[in-house]
Amino acid sequence: METEMYLAMEDLLQRMVEHQELKVLSLARRLRPGLTAEDVRNAHDFRELDDPDFHYEDGLLAGLLAAQTALRARFRVPATP
Repeated sequence: METEMYLAMEDLLQRMVEHQELKVLSLARRLRPGLTAEDVRNAHDFRELDDPDFHYEDGLLAGLLAAQTALRARFRVPATP
């Protein structure tokens, strides 16, 4: 039962992370067209990304990634690439 619950939570979090990553990338590209996912991970290099909406969405992504890390640490599961 615990394994089933973990798998359900991991699946949900992964889908939420993927959705938020796309949302952050889309917003970043509206602010500066042509940015890559790697560029967005280094947002401080791009002045155009100093935007409150971008910071909010990027902060949500950071929170989801922190929750995913905590869940994996609780169940001692290695991160997937």
